[in-house]
Amino acid sequence: MRAKDARVLLTGATGGIGKAAARALRAAGARVMLSARSPEALVDQANALRSGGDIPTWAAADLCNPQQVQQLAAEAASWRCNVVVHAAGVPAFGPLAGETPEHIASVVQANLVAPMLLTRALLPHLQRLPAAQVIYVGSVLGALALPGFSVYSATKFGLRGFAEGLRRELAHTGVLVQYLGPRSTRTAFNNADVEAYNRATGTAMDDVDIVGAALVRLLEEEQAERFLGFPERLGVRLNGIAPAAMDGSFRRHGKSLADLPSLQERTEP
Repeated sequence: MRAKDARVLLTGATGGIGKAAARALRAAGARVMLSARSPEALVDQANALRSGGDIPTWAAADLCNPQQVQQLAAEAASWRCNVVVHAAGVPAFGPLAGETPEHIASVVQANLVAPMLLTRALLPHLQRLPAAQVIYVGSVLGALALPGFSVYSATKFGLRGFAEGLRRELAHTGVLVQYLGPRSTRTAFNNADVEAYNRATGTAMDDVDIVGAALVRLLEEEQAERFLGFPERLGVRLNGIAPAAMDGSFRRHGKSLADLPSLQERTEP
């Protein structure tokens, strides 16, 4: 779909990647409905994206609230969205022993269950259109799991699997399902511990505008999946062929995780 023909519901719009996606989509000519939890942040963002007399519409919603998911779907359908970009999500980094059951459940709910339920709520509307697209902003970690990201990777592997299954389920319809896998990105989503881990392991970080531009290309080129960065793309391919053979490649990552002082404190009895 050409960006200028797109009417995009963008979740997680006030996050780092969400803001970059909104800028890139608007610059390419798309209409955008911004969505996030904070009305105040959405108003500020809509005003910042104003172009002449055109200002994006917005709809506040907590995607972990099923009632608000249904309400957002109804608003987006009434607005006549034909593209949904799921960019909302929450982070999780550290040894599993340091994660609480409550945090694990909340990450799974926000990163996996919420986009599944929003897609389900919007699907009847999207299937009535001649063409529609659903894009999940996941992560390279949805195809290549690393030490310290077991919980986060579980949600992104699940999201990628959901996208793959749904894409095949809807292949006979006008709804295209896609997955974008950025590598580590410079946003507040990655805290100081993640940045220290990335430095210790030599992991590159992309600027958010690279992700925004990649999202627009994915929308227009209609590719099923796209992963960003090298050697990450190669790692995804090799891990898909022989994941166990890749285990030894990440010993440095496991050691770097264990050596982070702030994370040691979280796992001490």
